[in-house]
Amino acid sequence: MRSFRKILKAALFAVALTALSPSPLFACAACYGKSDSPLAQGMNWGIFTLMGVIVTVLGTIAGFFVYIIRKEAAMTNSAAPKIPVEVKV
Repeated sequence: MRSFRKILKAALFAVALTALSPSPLFACAACYGKSDSPLAQGMNWGIFTLMGVIVTVLGTIAGFFVYIIRKEAAMTNSAAPKIPVEVKV
């Protein structure tokens, strides 16, 4: 049981040491290289494309709910009972 605890402590120490190591060890080729390289430009275009897809999907969902709310409001207005107005002569 004691050897298991020693191994667990050593593993946790190794994980903590790796997590706290300097950031250049984790940089990818696109992030670590020049910011004006074709690889970085391609990564930026990929990010913008994915942002466009997300905005389009969320806008479509929001538009659908606006459509449902307007349709429900129109149905309640047209289905409201009309009270006859008495005309005094």
